[in-house]
Amino acid sequence: MVAVRTVSVEECSTGETSDAEIIRCVLCGDVNAFEKLMGRYQSRVFSIVMKHVPAESVEDVAQETFLEAYRSLRSFSEKSPFSHWLSRIATRCCYHFWRERSGNPTVPVSSLSDDAEQWMDRVLAASSHEAFEQEAERQEAAEVLAYALGELSIEDRMVLTLVHLDGYPVKEAATLLGWNIVSVKVRAHRSRRKLRKIVSDLLNEKRGGV
Repeated sequence: MVAVRTVSVEECSTGETSDAEIIRCVLCGDVNAFEKLMGRYQSRVFSIVMKHVPAESVEDVAQETFLEAYRSLRSFSEKSPFSHWLSRIATRCCYHFWRERSGNPTVPVSSLSDDAEQWMDRVLAASSHEAFEQEAERQEAAEVLAYALGELSIEDRMVLTLVHLDGYPVKEAATLLGWNIVSVKVRAHRSRRKLRKIVSDLLNEKRGGV
């Protein structure tokens, strides 16, 4: 039988305590120890959430992520790093955010800048996955990308962001979302194709004087 080391409250307050030890503290009744985990992973959670939800909702979704992690802490098996487990929760909280949201605000076509129009030209001309990603990262693309993503289904938006914009392998994206690999692979291909069509239609509409 393997002995489990008991961790004191004092140890939980030190910077050298491992995630697993802090989790044991929390599960043994030291609720305040969870703040240590929040401090360690706040930046990670925020960096994930800010890629998937509007800026004004980032803090709320990040807080919901930590709340859900606290509620589910007993289900953490330590088979994978706590950071990976928390990342999955953050991603799913973003997904639930969009599912609960009624309607998605869109950017009027007439308000798109000239820089955005030039970006659309480059996206349509990009023949490779790498070129697509490079163009998607450009600052002036933000308003067009926000509009186009808003036109996709929640599922397509999440998969496209994870695989094509964040660069996650299909297998890892599937793990984050809790979906099977085949579904994510198929949806990643279809969502990218849909995004190209949305951008193409948007460009034609803008140039048509709408």
